[in-house]
Amino acid sequence: MSHLPRLVKILNVVSKYGLDEFLKQQAGLRWFRVLLLPYTSLWIFSKHRQGSKNERLRLAMEELGPIYIKFGQLLSTRRDFLDSDLADELQSLQDNVPPFKTPGIEELIEQSLNTSSAEIFRELELEPFASASVAQVHKATLLSGEEVVVKVVRPGIEKTVADDIKLLKWLAAKVETRTKIGKRLRPIEVVADYEKVIFDELNLQSEAANTSQLHRNFENSEKLYVPKVYWDFTRKNILVMERIHGIPVGDIDSLKEHNINLKKLSETGVEIFFTQVFEHNFFHADMHPGNIFVNKEPERNENPQYIAIDCAIIGSLTKDDQEYLARNLLAIFKRDYRKVAELHVACGWVPRDTKIHEFESAMRSVCEPIFEKPLKDISFAQLLIQLFRTAGRFNMEVQPSLVLLQKTLLNVEGLGRQLYPELDLWTTALPYLENWNKQRLNPLNLLAKLQENIPEWIEQLPQLPELLIQAIGQTSQLGEISRQLELQREEAAKELARQHRLSRNAGIVAVLLALSLWVPSVSEAITNIPVTSSALGLLGVYLLYFRR
Repeated sequence: MSHLPRLVKILNVVSKYGLDEFLKQQAGLRWFRVLLLPYTSLWIFSKHRQGSKNERLRLAMEELGPIYIKFGQLLSTRRDFLDSDLADELQSLQDNVPPFKTPGIEELIEQSLNTSSAEIFRELELEPFASASVAQVHKATLLSGEEVVVKVVRPGIEKTVADDIKLLKWLAAKVETRTKIGKRLRPIEVVADYEKVIFDELNLQSEAANTSQLHRNFENSEKLYVPKVYWDFTRKNILVMERIHGIPVGDIDSLKEHNINLKKLSETGVEIFFTQVFEHNFFHADMHPGNIFVNKEPERNENPQYIAIDCAIIGSLTKDDQEYLARNLLAIFKRDYRKVAELHVACGWVPRDTKIHEFESAMRSVCEPIFEKPLKDISFAQLLIQLFRTAGRFNMEVQPSLVLLQKTLLNVEGLGRQLYPELDLWTTALPYLENWNKQRLNPLNLLAKLQENIPEWIEQLPQLPELLIQAIGQTSQLGEISRQLELQREEAAKELARQHRLSRNAGIVAVLLALSLWVPSVSEAITNIPVTSSALGLLGVYLLYFRR
């Protein structure tokens, strides 16, 4: 009942924007549509119910507040089962939330760092220059003169998030268990993924750790710069970070005014993405235009450098997934659909009993029409989406790490085509993947990996005799177990034979009983005494023989 006011608010907004249209032909949610009737009557002629249902869903999420805005953004990444039009609409959600006024930034700093802001900052702007769904950012200058930004989480947002998550889980369970579309969209899984993402974003220490790691990965890089974190002034609800000065990557006009080489910039973005995925195995998974800037120093015009912020969402892959992706992409480039199908089965992404030739045929049906187009007209990300959807017909499991990767790739390609419409992602990516594959199979690299393991093997040498003794003991135990199982099988065979004999005996008795019942009267029985005696005699001989 504590969530009742919030539920009433949601029902009112759902009716206001006519979102009951999404529930049509969903028999399992008729009760929910009935629940909406009182609210629907209030908004039946509202202008808010006009327009496409996808647009109305986006507007409703914006009105419901930051939690639902973030949820809509995450939902937009699930293009493996979401309609493309709906995913595009939700992807346009922007963090445009009014800043909080109380408590003030100085009070928050004092509560978090146990000291006054004057002892840390020479200057601190009280009004935020950016306000997002779960945090806002203030400009400041340290006593040392270094320019920084101070990011603070909205007070009380944790409780609001927790309450909304409980409500979303309840709604997701109802939708998934009572509707056909729910089984396909798997809202329970979506909400579970969202819960992890949103609580990670609320922990600014986690974001700071990700930022520091990404900074180390690209230290002294000419392609990507990641700001420095000031750990002495960073806590769970506050993050102090180096202030950067760059051009928002989406501001094409400013980039052109600064004579930035847009072709080189777009190609560099692709290289950064593949470097993060296949070399570092640590990739920024929230690379939308609001988090990416471009260095505006004149000497960077021909060799532009990116600046990345907001590292709250980071993705990584297992070694198997990483190798699978690279080999799979190479197979797609070479139109080796048999290899694509074999890789899906080998990695366990589809069941082992999947028929390779059927899967190969499905992959070919997706890829061949696309390859007939010029490479520059092919959307690399959309191809992967279609491949994942096709694989879903063969019970391919959705991997959360791949969802983040897919979302990031969509952002990267979309951004690249915005910067340079003629971007050919295939041509840019292929040399990188081929080089990665050569490096992976290079004997010197294999030898280096062996050398890395040698110290560990040397440490295990003193334990080798004990391990051998244990292995021998286990082998003897396995042999004894095998002998016991063999004896049990022999006993079982004997018992089965005995039961078989008893069954035959019972059959003979049954025949005799039937014969005796067939005799219609006592007089006939007396007449047939020799027959009965003979039958009993034969039965005795039979039982005596088999008993021996």
